[in-house]
Amino acid sequence: MRYVTFEHDARRRIGRVEDDVVQPLAGPAELGRDTPVDVLAALAADGAPVPREAVRLLPVVPDPSKVFCVGLNYHSHIGETGRELPTYPVLFPKYASSLVGPADEIVLPPESHQVDYEAELVVVVGRAGRRIPYATALDHVLGYTVANDVTMRDYQYKTHQWMQGKAWDHSTPLGPELVTPDEADVSAAPVRTVLNGRTLQDSDTSKLIFDIATLVATVSEFTELLPGDLILTGTPGGVGYRRDPQVFLQDGDEVVVEVGGVGRLVNRVRAEAPVPVA
Repeated sequence: MRYVTFEHDARRRIGRVEDDVVQPLAGPAELGRDTPVDVLAALAADGAPVPREAVRLLPVVPDPSKVFCVGLNYHSHIGETGRELPTYPVLFPKYASSLVGPADEIVLPPESHQVDYEAELVVVVGRAGRRIPYATALDHVLGYTVANDVTMRDYQYKTHQWMQGKAWDHSTPLGPELVTPDEADVSAAPVRTVLNGRTLQDSDTSKLIFDIATLVATVSEFTELLPGDLILTGTPGGVGYRRDPQVFLQDGDEVVVEVGGVGRLVNRVRAEAPVPVA
């Protein structure tokens, strides 16, 4: 099954995607903490289907309690950074305020001049758990979606901690759909970024260093995972900062991020107006 969080006629709803229409569902207004696996599967249709082009898609989980991101999780990305192979996942946070819809603009803040793209498969948690064993970790997955982990590199590398380059408000497209595990084979799903028609990242999820079950088990050691929590699983090589010459997002660009069988984000890039000097 494929699900979305959407707005139509000034109302926020959960919908099930069926071909080119969205079937509204009764129950919670958005995917997240109130839609664990069993609840989501039981939601009944509520009203007539709506043409997909008539709705506004929101971040598929608009208000997660926690957003975990994984750095350096593809060999190709480690190679281009010149770093050593990690023995434990490199983790950092984003926040619900970082997320934007799957077709929303990526806004370039006036403070940063090195805004980069990162295609990523995202795990959406569907069952709460703490200290989850590796063997049962996938039972806690509600489904999968796609993110562009937009990064302000000049801010990321101000310190050894990355948060200030990763957690900008309204910077991270998420969606378009939540795809349940029975429909999405993410064992070797292609992961790509195409910028203005030029393919810049091209790998697949079989090349993850820490697989999905490992990430779920590892994160749950130190915090309880809740339904709707997100784990961005890392990006492959080809990021703009590591290219020669470097490539950064510019006003007017079109950036496409896709994970095969899961979804495709298409976002325009817009420069935010400079902040007035007091």
